[in-house]
Amino acid sequence: MPTPASPLTRVPTPTSPRGPAGPRDPAGPGRPDGTRSTSPKLIWLVIPLSLLLLLLLATAYFLRFRKQRKAVVTGDKKMPNGLLEEQDQQRILLLSRSPSGPRKHFLIPVERLEDEIRVRSADDCKLFREEFNSLPSGHLQGTFELANKEENREKNRYPNILPNDHSRVILTSLDGIPCSDYINASYIDGYKEKNKFIAAQGPKQETVNDFWRMIWEQKSATVVMLTNLKERKEEKCFQYWPDQGCWMYGNIRVSVEDCMVLVDYTIRKFCIQSQLAESSKAPRLVTQLHFTSWPDFGVPFTPIGMLKFLKKVKTLNPAHAGPIVVHCSAGVGRTGTFIVIDAVIDMMHAQRRVDVFDFVARIRRQRPQMVQTEMQYSFIYQALLEHHLYGDTELDVTSLEKHLQGLQNTTTRLDKIGLEQEFKKLTNVRIMKENMRTGNLPANMKKARVIQIIPYDFNRVILSMKRGQEYTDYINASFIDGYRQKDYFIATQGPLGHTVGDFWKMVWEWRCHTIVMLTEVQEREQEKCFQYWPSEGSVTHGEVHIELKNDVCSDAISVRDLLIASTQDKQSRLVKQFHFHGWPEVGIPAEGKGMIDLIAAVQKQQQHTGNHPITVHCSAGAGRTGTFIALSNILERVKAEGLLDVFQAVKSLRLQRPHMVQTLEQYEFCYKVVQDFIDIFSDYANFK
Repeated sequence: MPTPASPLTRVPTPTSPRGPAGPRDPAGPGRPDGTRSTSPKLIWLVIPLSLLLLLLLATAYFLRFRKQRKAVVTGDKKMPNGLLEEQDQQRILLLSRSPSGPRKHFLIPVERLEDEIRVRSADDCKLFREEFNSLPSGHLQGTFELANKEENREKNRYPNILPNDHSRVILTSLDGIPCSDYINASYIDGYKEKNKFIAAQGPKQETVNDFWRMIWEQKSATVVMLTNLKERKEEKCFQYWPDQGCWMYGNIRVSVEDCMVLVDYTIRKFCIQSQLAESSKAPRLVTQLHFTSWPDFGVPFTPIGMLKFLKKVKTLNPAHAGPIVVHCSAGVGRTGTFIVIDAVIDMMHAQRRVDVFDFVARIRRQRPQMVQTEMQYSFIYQALLEHHLYGDTELDVTSLEKHLQGLQNTTTRLDKIGLEQEFKKLTNVRIMKENMRTGNLPANMKKARVIQIIPYDFNRVILSMKRGQEYTDYINASFIDGYRQKDYFIATQGPLGHTVGDFWKMVWEWRCHTIVMLTEVQEREQEKCFQYWPSEGSVTHGEVHIELKNDVCSDAISVRDLLIASTQDKQSRLVKQFHFHGWPEVGIPAEGKGMIDLIAAVQKQQQHTGNHPITVHCSAGAGRTGTFIALSNILERVKAEGLLDVFQAVKSLRLQRPHMVQTLEQYEFCYKVVQDFIDIFSDYANFK
């Protein structure tokens, strides 16, 4: 068979009837053996067929070459803003589609959701990838004439993320300013509500006035922000609000009313008012909910924070307000992810079914590229599964007593079946052993009191490395989020004799001013914690010198003032240790008041010392430690919002360190302390 021609080589067209055997014999049409040659008619038939076959082979080779060239989309070929170039985005979307056209993805009954996610996640999320890549991009459904006008190009943060003409938000035109009706924003439907959302890009400095004008004209009362102002040193969104006081944005006056900073999001309230004569003068309240826990790369580690945030958005948005304005940087990736989670949760409640594929395809017809990455797409499923498995476990403080009555039998004997079922659900939080590599190194295993309770790599506390000594950056300690602040606690084990130097090095390097101790040095004739402080005078452990300045015991709590100094640079600072004696060797404290007083004292100390991490330990650094941290977060929320969620508070801790709140008794104790706290409501002042 002839070799196919190169796609760049022209195939010559024959001008004379030459066959594969070469020139004909000049003596005549006979063969050397005297027999007659093949008929001329047959030769005329064979030659064109051969050439046709050659041409077909060349064409097939050329098409295959083009397809392979299209498939090479390098991961690092990005625009400076971090978005893939439009051409690359198109290739990614078109490449993995089925040759027979876009696939049909069927509705998933909620009962099968967990199994379906497991199947899609197999083989490095192969089916998730295929499903996502078979989505239509949305570019073919509309035109972008207004967005591409010369006067509007500078208003677009990214040149390839534009609103369709048919679904764009149209502003009132300003006299004498051409194209002043344009803003990079699109109406997006909810599950059943038309134009429930406005998906917008993060305002640029040049478009801030238009952004506030849109909020005013659309009568929006809620703004959802899903990006930080800067990520990876790049501006993702211009700060479009004043930090304090009031500011004029075009003809809209915006004044700050309130700001509450929480660990995953910040809530800001603004009063806005139009200064135009023909406009209504009545001021309006606008609430901005700013989700701050979306990482620079990828998606949140767990959907818990996002679901809590979504519920807060639903709660705070007034019933008859205009569309909810949602934006990230480009207004398609995180923005689309948030909108889809909201809509499909509504679908789950209404139909007991899930259809993520269809809804993403639908909203892409309103704004192309909504839900921009495969990771965002699979995160939607994770959020839906989290909601399906655990539901809404949040309570108002006024309904706590009724909730506990539902969990417990009100007869003489306490029936813990309801609580057991709730606690048992926590076993679904898988211990991620693959993320414990550092703690499982042979040199570091010797530093653990309980080998099953070691930190995850992603949030372990890291010490400065001693020169020339491997593994000296390790301590069995984990950063744990507080109610308002990330990494607010350090959960650690009670030091061993050979790790006490590392313990004090951690306290020194991470500028801790507060230590909470929840065990005795010995319990049941076993060492639970090495005594790491001097009974009197001073002692040196490793690079830290510790001097006891004061030791006062009151109401089951010893408070010790320890002056610690670095032997390297001679600097010093005062550390308070709160040693709680109210935890019996077996079981839980008899009443909750002692724990409430302890948390109040620790909070007061933190306010005086700048809110550096609080070091909390028991023996292994999980059971009592987890209970104290859970209660600290729960009670902070109770006094700030009047809400509590014991289940999710504990679940969140277990995602950060294994076995936090170790027993059913400790879990029940969390509820008991909250109830005691509510009963002695007047003691709220202790926390302020």
